[in-house]
Parts: sequence; structure tokens; C-alpha cells
Amino acid sequence: MKIAITSTGRDLTSQIDPRFGRCPYFILIDPDTEKFETLENPNVQAMGGAGIQSAQLVANKGAEVVLTGSCGPNAFQTLNAAGVKIITGISGTINEAISRFKSGQLQPIQGPDVGSHFGIGAGIGAGMGTGMGGGMGRGMGRGMGRGMAPGMGYGLGYQQTGMPGTIPPNMPPQGMAPTGMNKEQELEFLKQQAEVLQRQMDDIKKRIQEIGKKK
Repeated sequence: MKIAITSTGRDLTSQIDPRFGRCPYFILIDPDTEKFETLENPNVQAMGGAGIQSAQLVANKGAEVVLTGSCGPNAFQTLNAAGVKIITGISGTINEAISRFKSGQLQPIQGPDVGSHFGIGAGIGAGMGTGMGGGMGRGMGRGMGRGMAPGMGYGLGYQQTGMPGTIPPNMPPQGMAPTGMNKEQELEFLKQQAEVLQRQMDDIKKRIQEIGKKK
């Protein structure tokens, strides 16, 4: 068995990162032998779709279980469709999480435990945003998002150029679903991707309207 654990660092003494899609690292480990590899997460600063892309990443690496602090609906649905079990509410070190897992103390969740876009920082120029932007976000991500919908806790984000973020070019296209899916699972997965893209387009249009009104 291989489990994927969201981590703030590269080894087993590192702390669990509470975010799934935007954790800096995944520790992929066999709990029986405790042989592991550290996988750097390329989706930390993704403008959108981080949960789906990170879920694809660990599923394609053969993870059967994910241990993390929280898991949003897009990541949950993608992992669930790939047959990966998700255990949330995990804190402490990687070693401690492995011990709890091996002792049978941890149980998989049956649905997401946070809303969409959890973990995306808010507040332009805030760096490690703590959710103090216009969206009243509670994310802990590194994005430079500017929340535009009260209570949504996320924003479209601004690239380093200062231009409004667009639909990320690395959003997985058709045919990039996690391996092992049947046609029905792949169809559901692609529908989820379409919903993410549609939400991003709606937010972009709202932002365009807001900018137009200020002129």
C-alpha cells in the first residue's frame, strides 16, 4: 500500500500541511516498510484547479490513501473517482500520522470537509495571505488572490505581472484523467473540470464588469 501525506517539508519529521491542493510537498510512503519518496507539489501557486491537479498527481503515483488536514469538493471527487480514500483532520508530524494510521485510529471521510478554493490566500501583495482580502477568505495559500465574492474565501488571483489571473494554462485537458478510470468515472471527472472552468469564467466576467464600472 502507498499513502500520500500533505507535508510542509521533505522528511518524516515535517509537519502535516492542512491544505491538500496547495501543500508544498507530498510524502508518498509505504506504511509497512516506511520507505518513502518526497514529491514537490507543482500546484502550490496555481491560479485554479489546484485540488484536481494535485489529486491527479497522487492518484497517478499509485496512492491508495491520502492523509491531510482538509479536502475540498473538487479534490475529493477526483480522488474518490480514482478509488483513493481520503482521511482529513490530520495534524502533527508525518511520523505521528503514520503511527495513527497503522494503529487503525483514522477513518476515511465520506465527503469534502471544506468548500471550494480553500487554501487560496487573499489580499493583493499579501504574500502568505491569511484571508484578509475582499473575499473574507480563510485560506492559507501563497497566492496573491483578491477575493471578489463575500464569504467565498478566494479570488481569481494576480500573476506577478500584476495582470488579472486567467484560466490556468496547465489545467488538465481531456484525456488527462487519473489512470484506472472507466468511461463513467472519466465522464464525471471531465464534468467536474468543466464546472471549475465555468466558475473561473464567471469570475473573470464579473471582474471585467467591475473594472468597466470604475472607468
